[in-house]
Amino acid sequence: MKRRAFISLLGGASAWPIAARAQQAAMPVIGWLSAASPDGYRPMVTAFRQGLQESGYVEGQNVVIEYRWAEGRSDRLPGMAADLIHRQVTVIAATTTPAALAAKAATTTIPIVFETGSDPIELGLVASLSRPGGNITGASSWNTAVASKRLELLHEVVPTAKVIGLLVNPTNPVLAEPNTRSVQAAAHNLGLELHVLNASTEGDFDAVFANMTQLRVGGLVIGPDPFFTSRSGQLATLTARHAMPVVYENHEFVAAGGLVSYGGSLADSYRLAGLYVARILRGAKPADLPVQQGTKVELYINLKTAKALGITMPTALLVRADEVIE
Repeated sequence: MKRRAFISLLGGASAWPIAARAQQAAMPVIGWLSAASPDGYRPMVTAFRQGLQESGYVEGQNVVIEYRWAEGRSDRLPGMAADLIHRQVTVIAATTTPAALAAKAATTTIPIVFETGSDPIELGLVASLSRPGGNITGASSWNTAVASKRLELLHEVVPTAKVIGLLVNPTNPVLAEPNTRSVQAAAHNLGLELHVLNASTEGDFDAVFANMTQLRVGGLVIGPDPFFTSRSGQLATLTARHAMPVVYENHEFVAAGGLVSYGGSLADSYRLAGLYVARILRGAKPADLPVQQGTKVELYINLKTAKALGITMPTALLVRADEVIE
């Protein structure tokens, strides 16, 4: 768009009819709070909007969404939550675990709908799944709960690898610590040597992969984290460059060239969150809405990547896969 046309477009907003501007101002406002970045979470936003649309709400037509993305910087979330509260949003959609915790700490009055891959009770978000109480409810997916299964899948794919890496984000301990404990226990049971590797910025990735070479790591499990999910494509490229077999939670990673993903359906849980936000916009109370638990766990395999790595995928694994990319 040319600069003159762009300026004209902006200036045109001031010429909108007063009635049209009043109508937009009267729309309910959803405050979107996320620890991730928009680029890596477009499919999740689409699923959330689908949930809204199924209940009659379309962004820009009869509802407004104010987006706040922390871009992997969870320390920014409290300030972003405070800003949404200051703007008096109707409901907060706190997507990702760090965002849910930040929203809960910020308000006891504005309704909150969370999306998390962890146990909401263990996180302290709700006292009960059936009766969440207070101003918060939401949807959860099977991601942290299947952390050990990712290591088991990796061992099934590369049974000769005895040294394994686990990549976590140390600035997000609420996800890193339980995943580390779970994978460490699984590694012990399988007789594998596990090295926990840390990355919290894009600049850490090269050092992590260089360290894995020195440690003679034969396979990698990436712990679920919004920072990693937002950079699925970059991580897939790095794993291909270093010829590293990797299992992660997010199928976007496999679509970008990663080997295997296994985890709860984020599209499913984000859609459920959208449905709950819509119900609250229609007058429902969070305390009366039981926490929704996604039941779908997805296995994706990139057979093209497997061939490039010289890996023969077990037939039993291919049969179980929800999708095989060839």
